[in-house]
Amino acid sequence: MSIQDIVIKIEESGLVAVVRADSPEQAVLISRACIKGGVKAIEVTFTVPNAEVAIAQLAAEFNDTDVVIGAGTVLDGNTAKTAILAGARFVVSPYLSQEAAEVCNAHEIPYMPGAMTLTEAVKCIEAGAAVVKIFPGELFGPAIIKAFRGPMPQLRLMPTGGVSLENVHEWIKAGAVAVGIGSNLTASAKNGDYDAIQKIATEYISKIQQARNN
Repeated sequence: MSIQDIVIKIEESGLVAVVRADSPEQAVLISRACIKGGVKAIEVTFTVPNAEVAIAQLAAEFNDTDVVIGAGTVLDGNTAKTAILAGARFVVSPYLSQEAAEVCNAHEIPYMPGAMTLTEAVKCIEAGAAVVKIFPGELFGPAIIKAFRGPMPQLRLMPTGGVSLENVHEWIKAGAVAVGIGSNLTASAKNGDYDAIQKIATEYISKIQQARNN
């Protein structure tokens, strides 16, 4: 699958579930709940202990489906390589790591680094980023999407942080190709309530589809 094919799948999903957990086992349970709720893109962060174990299990489990498993909080080239070898189909960073970008480009894996300014976003694109993550999104709000895409309409932007059920439609309407959602989606895992995660995921997917169709 090419970089473009993977990016299209992420865009079609519209939602990247940012999975943080206390163990690989919990990360897998959270991911399954999100997928049952209709999420097609899962970002297992490297804040999860032994995150590569969860990535490998999920990558194998959903290999023949339209779900793509990726890695998040990838801070350097070595971590990017670990994630890709485990089966990650995309890699997300909170900032641009040139080493991570080079590893992803060499393996033809979409790289999605974070940016807070248009200058940073341009540097991400110059490094080969497939999508630029607007992070942290809560500092800016949906207006930043329009501001960035005014002079550079070709930018693929994904806000992470500050996206909620109440404002997700605003981000999509502003031009975000997808949104990254963490605790607002997965918080119920702390209580072991994975059914609640599935329900919230379904609500997010519905709101994203409505925003795109209206």
